[in-house]
Amino acid sequence: MAFHPKSITAFLAAAAACNYASAFAPASRSASARQDLTRVNIATGLPNVNDMFSGLTGGNPSPNNIEPEEQKPERPGALIDLDGIAFSGLKGKALSLKASDFPDSGTVRKVIPADCFEPETAKSLGYLSVSVVGTALCTAFGFAALPLLDPANLLTLPFWLAYSAVTGTVAMGLWVLAHECGHGAFSKDKKLQDIVGYTLHSLFLVPYYSWQRSHAVHHRYTNHMELGETHVPEDSALPAEEKLYDALEVRKAILDKFGDEQGIKIWGGIQSVLHLIIGWPAYLLIGATGGPDRGMTNHYWPNPLTEPKQPKKELFPGNWKEKVYKSDIGVAFVAAGALAWAACNGVPEMMAIYGGPLIVVNAWLVLYTWLQHTDVDVPHFTDEDHNFVRGAFNTIDRPYDKLDPWGAIDFLHHKIGTTHVAHHFDSTIPHYKAQVATDAIIENFPDIYLYEPTPIPEALWRVCKG
Repeated sequence: MAFHPKSITAFLAAAAACNYASAFAPASRSASARQDLTRVNIATGLPNVNDMFSGLTGGNPSPNNIEPEEQKPERPGALIDLDGIAFSGLKGKALSLKASDFPDSGTVRKVIPADCFEPETAKSLGYLSVSVVGTALCTAFGFAALPLLDPANLLTLPFWLAYSAVTGTVAMGLWVLAHECGHGAFSKDKKLQDIVGYTLHSLFLVPYYSWQRSHAVHHRYTNHMELGETHVPEDSALPAEEKLYDALEVRKAILDKFGDEQGIKIWGGIQSVLHLIIGWPAYLLIGATGGPDRGMTNHYWPNPLTEPKQPKKELFPGNWKEKVYKSDIGVAFVAAGALAWAACNGVPEMMAIYGGPLIVVNAWLVLYTWLQHTDVDVPHFTDEDHNFVRGAFNTIDRPYDKLDPWGAIDFLHHKIGTTHVAHHFDSTIPHYKAQVATDAIIENFPDIYLYEPTPIPEALWRVCKG
């Protein structure tokens, strides 16, 4: 997404850099531009990658890798342009898929057990208690440490950074459950669900109904170039006047100045900070990394900040405008409390106990969303190629259960990253039933299900570098 007008502040310019993704999330090409394409048969069987590129250069495949006739793919893969595209652990699988490979929504829904679509209030409250108790214990430990380790003393910074990392990681579980409330996956009791969701979102300074709406739009237009809500690749064909700056040119300038080896590390470091630290507030404030056709948006103000290309696709239409203002009340209350805390006890204490863990929660949120929808060989689609099922199945499940030896982080985060394909197909599936739904999808649609096995830190660095 390009940001405009060009007179917005330097902070917004930095936030806009979060948008750069085109080098590692190739957009689907229009029919008129499809030339110099290579057919990649990966949807139904992975070829030897070296053999495939040998074919591109006129060489012959290795005799040891020639498959018997009956083992050839049952259908040809998609024609894609391999220029500038690297492969992740998916080995080009997502790029090989054609529109005809994807079933309709009803077909997918039929293979998922009906019970998966039924939230259980008692079970949801049980998982909520785990996250509440865990976060409360961490916070109590922080308060107990205040008399011994004054946050205003820089020598205590390592302790408070560690405290923020642990407490924010535990508190991310609260965010996941708040997110389920917004989807209607927490309880059939809508009043209880909204009370829980509104309270938790407000504690994270996120307007509940605003995000409920924008996140539903994100699900409807997953990996959509014009209307997607998050991590939309920069469109290199976008007119210069519609861009605040050209991220591709900035990246090239860094590589030219520092060389490819050092330049790509610098660029990756910049992207990691912009996304993980600045990315979430930038999204809430200006719609950073969203598609261009809704204009610049703000989750605390219901009207577009700039003229949308598609006015009928406004982010907060009709009754949603009033809901945005209702959401602001909770955020304002919590923000006022944080400011009063800082005024009475000092900014260091407020940031140590509340602000630091909040930044970590935000970083986890961006990490999940970024890696669930982005990699070097996962496409985004123009309107002519996109549909709901295709977008949902271009979501990526990853090995978050292997982030630590015990799978503790995946448990604390309610498996949001390991079962996200099923969640994107139907967001009313509660997290505690998402594994069953995922298993059904894998069994019935193995050719289109995406699981990228690269360890999370390595995958993140690959995506940061582009």
